[in-house]
Amino acid sequence: MGVFRPFRQRSFSLFFTGQVASNVGLWFQNLALQLVVLGATGSAQALSGVTVAQFLPIFLLGVPAGRLADRIRPRTILIVTSILAACVAVCVAFVVAGDDPQLWQIYALIGVFGTVQAFERVAGQTIIYELVGPKTHPGAVSISTIAIAAARSVGPGLAGLAFQALGAPACMLLNAASYLLAGTMLLLIRRRDLHARVTRGSGPAVRLTDFLRDRSISTLLIVNVVIALFALNFGLVLTSIVDLSFGGDAASVGFVHALNAVGAIAGGILAAARPAIGVRSLIVALAVFSGALFVNAAAPTLGVFLAVSPLLGFGIGCYQGVLNAAAQSSAPPEAIGRLMSLVTLGNFGMTPFGALFMGWVIDASSGRVSLLVGGLTALLCTVFVALRAPRDGGGRTVPHG
Repeated sequence: MGVFRPFRQRSFSLFFTGQVASNVGLWFQNLALQLVVLGATGSAQALSGVTVAQFLPIFLLGVPAGRLADRIRPRTILIVTSILAACVAVCVAFVVAGDDPQLWQIYALIGVFGTVQAFERVAGQTIIYELVGPKTHPGAVSISTIAIAAARSVGPGLAGLAFQALGAPACMLLNAASYLLAGTMLLLIRRRDLHARVTRGSGPAVRLTDFLRDRSISTLLIVNVVIALFALNFGLVLTSIVDLSFGGDAASVGFVHALNAVGAIAGGILAAARPAIGVRSLIVALAVFSGALFVNAAAPTLGVFLAVSPLLGFGIGCYQGVLNAAAQSSAPPEAIGRLMSLVTLGNFGMTPFGALFMGWVIDASSGRVSLLVGGLTALLCTVFVALRAPRDGGGRTVPHG
């Protein structure tokens, strides 16, 4: 199948394998921390503190990370961040192994971990062009989102079982091992196999303000921020619904995330199969995402909620696959890092603020209300893209040489 063409290149296969491994490991850490904090406090607001600590550094450092990724090889950045992430995960294991782990210690270490992730996430998006080159770049971008979805298909379930059988510290150590494996995969990528992101022509250098003046790109960036604030944060939302609304255990939490991820894989594959992806492709993706949120919000029992979880994952996979591919296709190769830093800033950088809002909504009402808020947000964004994005992709002010 043409959709899997990027895997014919050894470099992309190695990178994808490492990304799946590190994202599976990250689920071990995140799920364990969510259950530790929620078990100690019983508060969604306290749980949102973990999200704030992890993603606030991305908000603060996303733009510098993009500039760095356009100046030096992203592969070098990713090797360094893999080592640092493993070290931080070991430190978290020591903290949660204590008899009475302090929340401030957990928040502080997760803040350090988030600082590492600020550079890792931007470099992980930027390297894709260098791995596959221009011909298969859009499809490879959408396929790369499947790495996260594939990890979510097995990570939460395994993490829930590991938490019950081995405890939280073991989950952190497994995360550290996964990052070391990801770093090894990167070391196996040969430099001579990478495609250079050279400037096409002698046009003016691309600046961040050029992206903001471009009608299509600015539409994409606005939607990215709004969705991140009011329609994502599923680590917080899904865990809270299963635990607080339906009284499920750790295995149930892991199961709902896994089922959600199965749908996300299908959604990512569908996004990668499109021959061309532009900003207006978000119209369909957002409409599907909105419908899935409404369906999940209407689930009356845990059993029904589990049954419809793949639909939500499908909506997430479509939306994220289309968003990332449309963004990278809109920038010249030498400026992919800077544009993806804005996407990362809007997506992950807004997560702390969205987590605080969603934590308040869940504590004041329920997790299902937070899904309704997300569904309405996605529906309004669908209309916004339909009205604002140019039909012909015109209005471009980003210099392409």
